[in-house]
Amino acid sequence: MARALAPTHRLILGGRDRAALDGLAAGLPDATAWPVELTEVTAADVAGIDRLDVLVHSAGVVTLGSIADTPAEVWRRTMEINVVAVAELTRLLLPALRAAGGHVLLINSGAGLRANPAWVSYAASKFALRAFADGLRLEEPSLRVTSVYPGRIATDMQRGVREQEGGEFERSKYLEPDTVARAVLAAVLAGPDAHLTELTLRPSEGPVS
Repeated sequence: MARALAPTHRLILGGRDRAALDGLAAGLPDATAWPVELTEVTAADVAGIDRLDVLVHSAGVVTLGSIADTPAEVWRRTMEINVVAVAELTRLLLPALRAAGGHVLLINSGAGLRANPAWVSYAASKFALRAFADGLRLEEPSLRVTSVYPGRIATDMQRGVREQEGGEFERSKYLEPDTVARAVLAAVLAGPDAHLTELTLRPSEGPVS
């Protein structure tokens, strides 16, 4: 997504891995690395951001397991990263987003539309993320808010999911990250009279969750 947005935007790249952020930023025309633990972000971390046109939330975690086998700490960690960190970072950046009439994009999941066995804690967090987006859209009418519901994406996270499921990582059955990025870019670049509130993508073959 950073590479997709780079031709048209100045970028602030947030995440925990400073080396990875620096490497990505070095290959883009106008990008700044922002090493941050999103579950601990404070007002001081965003103090220099006075105007923000686009905010993309793409961090997330998943731990598979039945309800009977999912302890409270998994629920708390999943909600903390997938929902609470999103809500807090958005809250802190609202003044900058309002100043720009900005656009908030939340990378949700097919699990935000349906719950499947062994995915309940993750689905609950994504249902909550959907509710957050819907509420933000109503409370902040000057902003555009888009929920993106992709199917499985060929990422390291998906490799971890397949390990938990005891299956092989079959890249041809998943969406490519660049494909999702182009869909996000289309929502961002839609004309000022267009507000794309929801976007659903599915792989042409393979599982839909």
